[in-house]
Amino acid sequence: MGNADTRIVYMGTPDFAVPALAALHENGAAKGWQLVGVVTQPDRPAGRGKRVVMSSVKEYALAHNLPVLQPGRLRREPDAIEALRALAPDVVVVAAYGQILPKKVLEIPPFGCLNIHASLLPAWRGASPITASLLAGETETGVTLMLMDVGMDTGPMLAQARMAIGGDDTTASLSEKLAAQGADLLVGQLPLWLAGEIAPTDQADLPGEVSICSLVKKEDGQIDWSQPAAHIERMVRAYTPWPSAFTLWKEQNFKIWQAETLAGNGAVGEVVSVENGVAVGTGEGLLALTTVQPAGKRAMDIRSFLNGAPDFVGSRLGEES
Repeated sequence: MGNADTRIVYMGTPDFAVPALAALHENGAAKGWQLVGVVTQPDRPAGRGKRVVMSSVKEYALAHNLPVLQPGRLRREPDAIEALRALAPDVVVVAAYGQILPKKVLEIPPFGCLNIHASLLPAWRGASPITASLLAGETETGVTLMLMDVGMDTGPMLAQARMAIGGDDTTASLSEKLAAQGADLLVGQLPLWLAGEIAPTDQADLPGEVSICSLVKKEDGQIDWSQPAAHIERMVRAYTPWPSAFTLWKEQNFKIWQAETLAGNGAVGEVVSVENGVAVGTGEGLLALTTVQPAGKRAMDIRSFLNGAPDFVGSRLGEES
């Protein structure tokens, strides 16, 4: 089929999913793409005040007068699936939507459902590939454009793009870069897919081992100081912006937003003075703290924090009295 009348339904929810939606919208006129529907998760309460907020994708869609659908659970809502079918999409594009699509949805578009996944599949199938790649200490990641099947990120690959992971990358910074890379990959490859010029590659034929990552939970951010400093430093970056890497100080949550490893040793969890501030003893090496956030305060550099907390040095983090 030519691209002159391609009807597209887009499915996505968080910030990561906005650049690809924007790319489809902005290139629509030139490429003959028509966004006939944007599907995103329902508005949900968020933050301390539990104020109901809309997803980033919904915000973009409303700002650009794109029709929005917000079903709860597609598997339990036949009416929602019928609403999708009524849009008659030629192709569905998905990025971080937040649900596994049931077979009845996958079968609607003649050109299938394409997913932008933030890893080099078959590595890191699942809900948190960016966080997982940082925790694992990997030096390279990327995005995969894949044809979805009923499994969790198990469908065949259409295209991939690679990206180096910087030593200071966090989940926040890497998400932003990979979202832009995924949007570029989509715009470049979608015309080829619609023209029948891409042969899908089974993931079994791709290099690398299969690895799985699960949804990040708040408790995952709690630091175990008996772990090596290098692992804890990766946690600090992997759990930014959420749930943060945190420990206990004076029986209250104490967040660590930036840190670096230092040679040397100290008692596990003990705060010691070092040349440019303070560091914490770990199972292997020291972790120098750069930016911290005590309970009830804003994030601050370690010097500012120490000015108001001279008793921090010599304390033991992670302990409950």
